[in-house]
Amino acid sequence: MKKSILRAALVTATCLVPASFTATAALAQDTTGSTGTPSADAADTGPDGTIIVTGTRIRRDNYTSPEPLTVISRDEMTAQGFSTLTDALQSNAVTSGGAQINNYYGGYVVNGGTGVNTIGLRGLGASRTLVLLNGHRLAPAGTRGSVGSVDLNTIPTAIVKNVEVLKAGASSIYGSDAVAGVVNIITEDDLVGPKLDMQVNVPEMGAGLDRRISGAWGFKGDNWNVVASIDWRKRSAVTYGDTAFTQCPISGYLDGPGTSLGDGDYFDPATGEPACWTLDNGGVTINTIGINQLDAAGNNRGSNRFRPNSSVTGGLTPGYEPVNYYTRDSFDEDMLKQEVVTPVETLNAFLQGSYETGVLGNAELYGEFLYSNRKSSQTGYSQLILDYPTGSPLLPSWVQNEVYSEPTEVTNGQTAAARAFIGYGLMTSNQEVDFYRANLGLRGDLGIGDWRYDAYGSYSWSRSTYVQEAILTDRVAQSLDVIDNGDGTFSCVDPSNGCVAAPPLDATSVGGNLSQAYRDFITANVVGHTRTDEWIGTFNIDGSLMQLPGGTAKGALGFEYRHSKLNDQPSQDSINGNLYNLTSSTPTVGSDEVWELFGEIYLPVLADLPGIYNLSFDASGRYTHYRSYGGEFTYKGSVEYSPVRGATLRASYGTSYRAPSLFEQFLGSTSGFLSSSIDPCDNYATEANATVAANCAAIGLPSTFTQTSSVTVLSGGGAALDLKAETSDNFSAGIVLQPQLPSGWGQLSFSADYFAITINDGINQLGAYNILNNCYGDVAFDPNAGYCSLVTRADSGALTVVDNYMNISTQKARGWEFNLRYSREIGPGTFTLDALVTKYVEQSQQLFENEMLIDQNGTIGAPDWTGIFSATYKTNGVKLRYGIEWTGGTGDATYEYLATDSTTGTYSQHDVDYLKAYYKFDTPDYFLHSASVQFDVNDAFALTLGVRNLFDTEPPKITSDGYFYATVGNAPLYSGYDYYGRTFFANVTTTF
Repeated sequence: MKKSILRAALVTATCLVPASFTATAALAQDTTGSTGTPSADAADTGPDGTIIVTGTRIRRDNYTSPEPLTVISRDEMTAQGFSTLTDALQSNAVTSGGAQINNYYGGYVVNGGTGVNTIGLRGLGASRTLVLLNGHRLAPAGTRGSVGSVDLNTIPTAIVKNVEVLKAGASSIYGSDAVAGVVNIITEDDLVGPKLDMQVNVPEMGAGLDRRISGAWGFKGDNWNVVASIDWRKRSAVTYGDTAFTQCPISGYLDGPGTSLGDGDYFDPATGEPACWTLDNGGVTINTIGINQLDAAGNNRGSNRFRPNSSVTGGLTPGYEPVNYYTRDSFDEDMLKQEVVTPVETLNAFLQGSYETGVLGNAELYGEFLYSNRKSSQTGYSQLILDYPTGSPLLPSWVQNEVYSEPTEVTNGQTAAARAFIGYGLMTSNQEVDFYRANLGLRGDLGIGDWRYDAYGSYSWSRSTYVQEAILTDRVAQSLDVIDNGDGTFSCVDPSNGCVAAPPLDATSVGGNLSQAYRDFITANVVGHTRTDEWIGTFNIDGSLMQLPGGTAKGALGFEYRHSKLNDQPSQDSINGNLYNLTSSTPTVGSDEVWELFGEIYLPVLADLPGIYNLSFDASGRYTHYRSYGGEFTYKGSVEYSPVRGATLRASYGTSYRAPSLFEQFLGSTSGFLSSSIDPCDNYATEANATVAANCAAIGLPSTFTQTSSVTVLSGGGAALDLKAETSDNFSAGIVLQPQLPSGWGQLSFSADYFAITINDGINQLGAYNILNNCYGDVAFDPNAGYCSLVTRADSGALTVVDNYMNISTQKARGWEFNLRYSREIGPGTFTLDALVTKYVEQSQQLFENEMLIDQNGTIGAPDWTGIFSATYKTNGVKLRYGIEWTGGTGDATYEYLATDSTTGTYSQHDVDYLKAYYKFDTPDYFLHSASVQFDVNDAFALTLGVRNLFDTEPPKITSDGYFYATVGNAPLYSGYDYYGRTFFANVTTTF
């Protein structure tokens, strides 16, 4: 309805769809101050009591961090109602509003395959965030060809002690992938006896039940210990029919300045309200046929879409009445059974142990074994399109000799006379991922001062199966090639495979009443398999170097080797492109290996002097050499300066080098489909952009051209296109204040840190939207060059866009992070107030050097303000907690971003005003409240009861056009919003 208005508004906009930004914040915990300085209890401790913490390989007697570092305790995760570590890490409290891939994305193709859960820090995505388990890399797991990041489902919740989140680049410490930061999960290693942990989360709406049962057992001897755990979790689905905000999705257009959501929609005559489930939002054309607008004599029928109506007995379309974009049928009750949140079941088993050998420098032999099984599934609604060939006996005589379109993939070389849009119903896909990780290490004294060594090796592997219920193209084509048996029945010309003839074009078949035999013939479960393998070997030594005025200088040296393999084998039907109107892919096979040398030095230069309470430096460097991309040196330096006790200035600067992951290099060609509305030449006669209109005319398209086909998007790896490694710079600077308050006033700590990350030659995909708009919006239009070289238009007008991984110019993320903690004794207990607020000042991307950095900060999915606040009171075994998670609203930022010209970096106020008049893309501040109470009995039994989303806050609503942002109902598809509503939770933890 507003598509011409949309194009009129975006005269200068060329970059329409933002990349997915992700960011991080963290929680202030009982185990850390607001400075991000962990206590010895929070960090790992070595055999000699020294501290080993994320962000360094050097053991120290005490540790302060020159960069934002937060420790998240298991107790705090439970108090907030998170059933699993996955939920805690993906919450707004940790991600600072950045979009994460979770189980909201059931209907989308995502890296790692549907059902995967990943985490990305500082707005830079999962591929630039390193996840560790007890200080060692976790390997990726998932399905399909784009597996490259850790699936958080593989991490056992039962045995987690705490999580350390370093929100700064650390490639010189840990190697590639640590561009945006590091998440280090630390497990309990001192458990003795059994421990049982159970939790249930019950949404008030009655769907989405989440339950988990975990058990662990620790054994300990004089020189050995073993801890084992098992963790089972199952979460049920949430469907469109379960939640109020998804039961009636509308277009949501405005009707001019000052109007409300839906005022510009088509209104349902039966209700007098904006129509639900239109093609703008969630609906699919069903119970409809498409035929040529003109009859043989050139008479205009007035429509090209018709719906069965038995009362129509004459005219050009007997038995059918004309319908338009909004009056056609587009809703089936089965659509309410589609999933908003997809179900998942996981089983994780973990074993860790150590043995003090008494030899090789009092060496300790340590090891771990992790097994994880994930079963996930998705249910969506499917449409069946039958293109009946011209002259087919399955057609009624009045349309039998029509020409609706050029030959299609199912018309067996014939033109199509009519197209039937049939509601096929619900179809499912499912995945099963088995992930294994085994590692063994030996650490002990070198016999030179306090120098110690640590030799470690691991092998991780995953074996995954993905199954998709699909309609097969060749079966549909075979079923449409029929002969008339003369008795009202039809037979396939080719009877092989038990062919069942397609139904005649009539009201029954168009209405979706298809025989089970026909459904069984054209439908199959197609199966693909993915396997990954990763070998890691490291050797590290660290110890004291010399005595300096401020303390003991320390250093570390090491070596690391990694070898990884990826092998994805889709079904043969997928490889052959035989999945009818579904994403298909070809095999992805590749391997790579890397050798690295690294070193680090810590220099406590001065201490306890007037004006210099502490001055220390830390520097690290790493040489990385990939078999595929050669070598590069990365480095990092940091400084801490405390003029007086309780006040510290800190800063760091480092570089990173990330070679493309295996799927970014070798991803097999993957096809997907986008709405026909993204074709810039669709109805270009109404196009206000003269350049677009002229370019569409230049390739011979008539001014009345209407795109009737989905846009095919082909994605693939970039190894054959000279894909380069990306480099980055990471700077942070801040202040930490921990003043000594008067007695009885409690304790206060505050930190403020500025961060700035710049990525050059970033590895990404341009996106079909950007490619098409830059192609047809180019004043120097060449249909065979530039962006247009990635676009192919068939004689029928159908579009195919190639969107492989490539190097973009620049990506930046800059902002501030503020952390406050105050605690004091009140009455018999302790009151604690925590606050962490992140303010982004830039989240921008530049595709090519001749374009400008386009900032999407503050837009939908990339909020510029986020925060978490919590107040706790703990006394006599009882702990009360109240928390608020805050996501800032968008204001005019989204409008300005959408109306920005990538070549000039400026936006047109006229375009902004036009968008604001017809599209609602401003969202209010979003608050989620939670409350809980914990009862702790002698540290042996703990019961936690609470409520998440206390006030049952729904996600904000926006216009759903399908052109800018994906939506769920009228809410943006965004992990930072709560789709469950008010949820009650209970946790029981007990030791014996």
